[in-house]
Amino acid sequence: MNKKIALYPGTFDPVTYGHYDIIERALNLFDEVIVAVAISQDKKPMFSLKERIMMTEEAVKHLKNVRVVGFDILTIDLAHQYDAAVLIRGLRAVSDFEYELQLGYLNNSLDDTIETVYLMPKLKHAFISSSIVRNLLKFNGKTEHLLPKPVQKIIGSMTSCTLP
Repeated sequence: MNKKIALYPGTFDPVTYGHYDIIERALNLFDEVIVAVAISQDKKPMFSLKERIMMTEEAVKHLKNVRVVGFDILTIDLAHQYDAAVLIRGLRAVSDFEYELQLGYLNNSLDDTIETVYLMPKLKHAFISSSIVRNLLKFNGKTEHLLPKPVQKIIGSMTSCTLP
């Protein structure tokens, strides 16, 4: 029997409860979930790739059948590398849908054997985005309700000179 492997790519800058919720939901559908943290230099992330991978690993380390990898190649190529048959994408609001639909069609044009599955976080997490968290962090705002505890702890341990 073939394992159903899903790839969940994103910037995860930082990983939030919304991301975590999507990972848990994906685990209910697939045998293994690979959380793929993109370098995403175009987005100018607040945290380095190494920090984002570390935060994500800490957030999911107690979950079985989840692994975290960093990448800087086409998502479809990464899916081939890990034999992932499915790409996971999160949808929080209608505003996400158009972008995600275009991305799904693009990936399908590159390989129509890899499916894209869209998952919604629970309603209580639907408003959370990494950009909201980054804005709060810039102003020392409260983020405990938005970030998994291990992620909050890592960010809290970073010196203020690390955060812009």
